[in-house]
This record gives sequence, C-alpha cells and structure tokens, in this order.
Amino acid sequence: MLEFDTCYISEIGGRQRNEDACGYWQSGSSGCWVLSDGAGGHGSGDVASRLVVQTVLHGFRSRPEVSCGQALALLQAAQEAVVWEKTSGATRDDMHATAVVLLIDRDSAQAVFAHVGDSRLYHFRQGRILSQTRDHSLVQQMVDAGFGGTEMIRRHPKRSLLTSAMGAAGRVEMSVSPQPLPVLAGDVFLLCSDGWWELLQEAEMEAALERHPVGARWLADMAATIRNRAPAGHDNYSALCVSSLDDRTVMLERSQA
Repeated sequence: MLEFDTCYISEIGGRQRNEDACGYWQSGSSGCWVLSDGAGGHGSGDVASRLVVQTVLHGFRSRPEVSCGQALALLQAAQEAVVWEKTSGATRDDMHATAVVLLIDRDSAQAVFAHVGDSRLYHFRQGRILSQTRDHSLVQQMVDAGFGGTEMIRRHPKRSLLTSAMGAAGRVEMSVSPQPLPVLAGDVFLLCSDGWWELLQEAEMEAALERHPVGARWLADMAATIRNRAPAGHDNYSALCVSSLDDRTVMLERSQA
C-alpha cells in the first residue's frame, strides 16, 4: 500500500484577506485533497472557498470512493452549496470559486482528479510534469484556438476571466480525468491557485523539485520565488503538495527531521 505525505502553503499576498482555502482527509485506504480560490464582489470569496472545501471533504468522508463519477459528484455538491449560500440571503455578494480535487485509492494505487476554473493540478513523475489540468478561462480558449502561445495565459490582460466557476448560475463546466490514473512510488501532485502558478514557469517547478524532493522544502522554495517576484497587491497564493513516498524520500525525511 502506498504511503503519502501532505503539506501546504497558503499566503495572503498583497490582498486584505486570504480567499484561498485547502484541506484533505484520509481514511485507511483512500484520500481526498481539495483546493479552492474564492472571489466575491464585497469580500465573500473566502466564504465561497471554505464552503467548497468543507462540502467536498464532507462528501468524501460520507462516501470515500475513488472514481471519476465521485469526483464530479463532489464538485457538483460544492456548486450547489455555493449557489444556495448566494440565494439564501446569507450574503448579497456575487461570490464564486474555483476548485481542484484529487482522490487517491491507496490499495489499487490509482488517482482521479477534477477541477473547475483556473486552479490547477500538476502530476509529476521522476521530477517531470506528466500531466496538468487545462484552465477554464477565456485566454486558455484563445490559446487552444491558435490565437497565441501558452505565454499568453500568464501575461494577457484578460487572463483572470473564467469561463466556468463554482457559484455560477446554470450549468458549470467541470473537467475530470477520463479514467483512474496509476500512481507510482515517488509521484508528486501539486494543487495550486492561479496566484501560485502565474509567477512560476513549469520548468521552474521541476527545477525546484529536483533541488528539494521533500514536499515541504519544495513548496518553501517555490513560495520564496513568488514572494521575490510578486508585485504590490499580488493575489493570494496557495499550494497543496501530495507526495507518494519512495525509499529515497523516506530517507530524506528521516535525515531532515
């Protein structure tokens, strides 16, 4: 059975409050990790993101199943919770949130992930990115249509315009891995908000992971780079790291404990 190490960083950046939220829960044989980035017209983004995280974790604890259908069901429940909060009179804000969810079955060594918006999941194997989610954003659509290269996603003035978000009225686009993915010892998953990946190129994430295979030190290295580059008023930035431990990582953890 695979063993996993979890660590996270969530920073306020240059904003008045931190509207990012993340959390995780593991049973004996499975686990759920979730990260959400909230936004609201009058500051209720933190309410939306916490509601997403709480709803996803509660749903998984009630039914700890690792499947594509379960990942979508958890996101749909979170969507309904945010919409209910908006329409119940508890807030008059047009709050919404992104979400990214990772589910892992430790017995079968399989993972499923799903997301809404531009919070991302990266899957690393042997220090290199094996796969990553594609943003639900206007600029991602422009890149996919051939109107520019991937550098637009970080530089375009409309890069923050989402085409799908939790809390939107009507149908919300949700993307899920097409089938469960095999997880090997040494694999690393990174769930992060746009405030994190916007200031870090993927090659820099890989280089930092090569320097620091232990998750907490890897996140700290990347966070230091973000702090050095972040302009005044920069967005909150958060990341949740899930590492499938191999013998080398276990030895590093013990030597650095």
